[in-house]
This record gives sequence, structure tokens and C-alpha cells, in this order.
Amino acid sequence: MSPRSASVNEELRRRSRERLLQAAVELVSERGYEATTLGDIADRAGSARGLVSYYFPGKRQLVQSAVHRLMHRTLEEALEREPRTDDGQERMARAIDAILGLAHDRPVLMRQHMAGLLQGEGFVQCPEQRRLSELLGQTIAGYGSGNVPSDYPMLRALLMGAVYSALVPGVPMPIPVLRTELFERYGLDWELGIPPGSGERAGAADTDLSRFFATDDRSTPPSAAEDPADDRPTEPSDA
Repeated sequence: MSPRSASVNEELRRRSRERLLQAAVELVSERGYEATTLGDIADRAGSARGLVSYYFPGKRQLVQSAVHRLMHRTLEEALEREPRTDDGQERMARAIDAILGLAHDRPVLMRQHMAGLLQGEGFVQCPEQRRLSELLGQTIAGYGSGNVPSDYPMLRALLMGAVYSALVPGVPMPIPVLRTELFERYGLDWELGIPPGSGERAGAADTDLSRFFATDDRSTPPSAAEDPADDRPTEPSDA
């Protein structure tokens, strides 16, 4: 049998990585972080367990990359929804509502994500995190920032703080109150955007996340022999 071309191998790697990201989001949403093992994720993705460490150093890095993917695709979807607009205030409102909406729609996942960010490794520098940063940077620039390198970190901090405040066990702040504070901070009209929990956001919490992950047919996952990572390391533990 002739060897696969480089382009075919690259496509197989892309699909394998996407399936792992999607499986991680699904399982952590269902079970929480501690109850989800790397083996569980590999099984849900239809991948060899040893393949996980070929793409990710560990579970924390995999889960952070998966959540950052969900965040940047959710944000992207909100910014580009119809009617599309270049109005900076509307786009800022959509961005705020998209991130607060994740806290509203997927509290288990986002609570685990925020806890992970407080671990020693902090932010995982990955393509998903970089794309999220790009979108937020573009949003603050379109809003009219004259100093994006300074204003972007502040926007990021305010959004992270709002998500954290909405999800603190026992003393959560109501999302409408947090939305009001953020909208006042950026001088946005309440009618802009789509408030989390509103009827307009129907389907936002759909458990089918496939639109955020560019994978092939999950009903026929590739076997370990079809994966291009023949030099992959030995299987990681399920911790």
C-alpha cells in the first residue's frame, strides 16, 4: 500500500485534534473536570488513548484549548450573525453578551475553565486562545479604542471577572446585573446585543456542539492505524 501524502496526513491530524477538543468540551460539561479522564476523552473522540499526548501535554491543556475553541467560535458567531454590522457599539454589546451567555448556558464547563486558569500554568498559549484574543482585540478596536494594547487586557479582565462573579458557588451575581455594569462601563444602550437567557438566544445551550468543531463523520471514527502519529508517545495515564 502506497504511503499517504503529506496533505492527507495533515487532514487526519486536524480531524483527530478537532475530535479531541469536542469530546473534552462535551465530557467536562456533562461530568465536570475531575470526573473526566484522558481515557474518557479519547474514547468519546474515537481516538487511540496514547494519541492524546501527541497533541496536548496533559488534560488541563486539552480542556483549556477546547473551552477557548468554544469561546472564540461562540464570539465569532455572535459578531457575524445577521444582520451583520460594523457598528462598534453593537459589536461590543454582542461580544459581552456572547461571553456572559456562556456562563449562563454552560455553567459547569465555564466554572471548571475559570478554576483551571488559576492553576500554575495559567493561560494555555494555543491557536484557540490566540484566535479568541484576536477577536476581542478587533472588537475593542472597532469600538473606537485609541490604545488597543492597553484596552484589550482591560476588556478581557472585565469579562473574566464577570464570568467568575456569575459562577462563584453560593454567592453568584445575577448575570443581568453584571451585564448592566459592563454596558455602563462601555456606554452601551441596553437594547444592543442579545441578553443571555432571552428568547432570541433559543438554542444557544444546545448540547450539539458540532458546528464549533470541524470534524468528519463521528459515526465512523478513524482507527488507530489510520492516524498519522505513528511516532506518538506511550499512553498517558487517565488522571
